[in-house]
Amino acid sequence: MKRFAPTALMLGNIVTGCAVLAPAGMLVELSRGLDVSIQTAGLLVTFGAVMLCVGSPVTAWLTSRIERRTLLTVTLLVIALTNAASALAPDYRTLLVIRLVMLAVGALYTPQAAGTAGLIVPEQRRGSTIAYIFLGWSLAVAIGLPLITFIASRYGWRAAYGGIGLIGCMSCLLLLWRLPGGLVGAPVDLKTWADVGRNRMIVLLLSITTLQMSGQFVVFTFMGPLLAKLTGAGPDAIGLVFAFYGIFGFIGAAIGTRIVDSWGAWRTSVLFMVVMLAGVSGWALSAGIYPLMAASVAIWGLGFASTNSMQQVRLVAAAPALASASVALNTSVLYIGQAVGSAIGGWLYGRDLLHAAGYVSAALVALALATVILSRPRPAAAQPG
Repeated sequence: MKRFAPTALMLGNIVTGCAVLAPAGMLVELSRGLDVSIQTAGLLVTFGAVMLCVGSPVTAWLTSRIERRTLLTVTLLVIALTNAASALAPDYRTLLVIRLVMLAVGALYTPQAAGTAGLIVPEQRRGSTIAYIFLGWSLAVAIGLPLITFIASRYGWRAAYGGIGLIGCMSCLLLLWRLPGGLVGAPVDLKTWADVGRNRMIVLLLSITTLQMSGQFVVFTFMGPLLAKLTGAGPDAIGLVFAFYGIFGFIGAAIGTRIVDSWGAWRTSVLFMVVMLAGVSGWALSAGIYPLMAASVAIWGLGFASTNSMQQVRLVAAAPALASASVALNTSVLYIGQAVGSAIGGWLYGRDLLHAAGYVSAALVALALATVILSRPRPAAAQPG
């Protein structure tokens, strides 16, 4: 049964990623269908990220003693049913409440799926298995988000939510079938949070995650409406740009995995942060020219997935004994970055400061790059003799 368990977990991450990112792919359709502004529709991303940020560590603590197959399948079932319910939401307020309930529970899935990998594969395969499971998020961006944009533009946002609900139910059944029972992880020890807070390198790394995610989501949350207003792009052209972001993110992650052992996590992190900054800066400088903006997003995409992966690697290396807590906390600050960035992006969009969004995004990513450079690990002291 364990043979296909990682694939079942990875597919669950695709569903989770689509559920989390869905509003970004259909802001225009949500705005029209619910009779709210684009900025208000974008709050589905902002408030959702806040819920994920708070929910991830809290629910991990509350559910740490629950058997993993039960926990993960119930979590996926809630994601599936709440997306199905979203398709029937009569108004914006109801949709927002359903989304917050979905994410309060759904915050569990990604970190718990990664932790479950350590229980079903030998230690020497743990790293590659976790990377494989996280591939689900890259596929959610590369395939899921463009598909959501395509469906919403032709059949409406309700059909997109219904599709996520249907695929979620299928993924839930697959996970129930393939994941072994009786898997229980180590209980979360609250004392470790204090130890994490006292570790300077961990705090620095967490600030990098917050800054780079904030910078990206200033633009990413409103990428569709920005492309439409700045270039006149239609739904298919917007979906293509989302696909570029995800596909090139997948390529970047593959490159990062190949070079990190020889380059080291810090140098690899610097490389891909520079690539990300080049892409975001290209978006800002080419605003209004669709081919150049699309190419800039492709370059940006090369950097985003590998940057996140390198953060995980560096956190584990900084304090192996605190890895479970630091990686979970990294997930939370990642969502803080999403909330901050989408809030800034919404404020700029609401005031028609469309060009400014790119420059603010680039400034935050540049600050993240500067922090990465400052976080260079000190060389080990030479041993006497």
